[in-house]
Amino acid sequence: MPPSKKMNDNLKKIADSIRSFDGTARKKPIASVSEIFKNVADAYGGCVADFGDDAAAIDIGGGDVILLSADGIWSRLVERSPWWAGFTSVIVNVNDIVAMGGKPLAMVDVVSSDDSETLKDVFRGMAEGVKKFGVPVVGGHTHPEGEKSLSVAIVGIAKKDQLIRSDTAKPGDVVIFAIDLDGKTGPNSPYSYESVSSKDPAVVRKMYEAPQILGQYQLVTAGKDISNPGLIGTLGMLCEVSGVGAEIDLNRIVRPDNPKIPLKNWLLMHPGTGFVFTAKPENVTESLQILRARKITAAVCGTITEKRTVEITDGNERAIVFDFKKEGITGIKKRKRYF
Repeated sequence: MPPSKKMNDNLKKIADSIRSFDGTARKKPIASVSEIFKNVADAYGGCVADFGDDAAAIDIGGGDVILLSADGIWSRLVERSPWWAGFTSVIVNVNDIVAMGGKPLAMVDVVSSDDSETLKDVFRGMAEGVKKFGVPVVGGHTHPEGEKSLSVAIVGIAKKDQLIRSDTAKPGDVVIFAIDLDGKTGPNSPYSYESVSSKDPAVVRKMYEAPQILGQYQLVTAGKDISNPGLIGTLGMLCEVSGVGAEIDLNRIVRPDNPKIPLKNWLLMHPGTGFVFTAKPENVTESLQILRARKITAAVCGTITEKRTVEITDGNERAIVFDFKKEGITGIKKRKRYF
């Protein structure tokens, strides 16, 4: 088999694995949910961002928006590792606010378990997350019966003109992946890369200032927290709602120097601290300096295109991961907005 054919086949396998990955497939129900609620959201003029973004943004006047988000933690994780479920619930919610250039303010939780020790472990994990980020849990609801479950909601604040949204990437922008590589594969999933628990709170909080600074100086055109779909899947979600495509050079992907994590696995991972941003070429140098100064490894890994496909390349061959003319990830399309 010629080398080029081998590489082409390998790229195709990577593309297929990203497209069929459970973390990507589980985003499909978002379309039907957003369809049900779209008229409600549109009827309220203060809704700046909603479905398709990491958090909803509500205009409260004076140039400020309130950010709202919520995450449900996988019930199997609550069953298997309640402390870790609690800790993770804080991380994922803080990430949703920070990814939009916002400052997290407070959280509330809804926890269910008929086992008192499980409840205590969940709350202990959340308390450790609070210590890391300085974002308090201020209330919630506890069900002392039923199946084990955990959901957390968070509120934050941002300046309207400094908001980092998912639906504002433009052709010609560059793609920046920014990830804290000082971590390891998570204890409960081969697709989790954990980098927060061992760090001093001061280090964590300084690191999480970076997106807010990028938004403050309007250095990025769009952004998103890297979540369950992994690196390329999350970029795909950003491209889908922006109505654009992307081309990513796998040789330039930000990744750990760890032979135990091959590239095909890394692309599917959910980093504890990881973001994908798009930026105009003239703002790249300053954006990278801000991220790297806060110990986040960041690099330009590709470009935004008009083609409405997300492609991966090794510099010679290429493969299409997502073709939004045929099928979406969330099914959410770019909407015209009047602000």
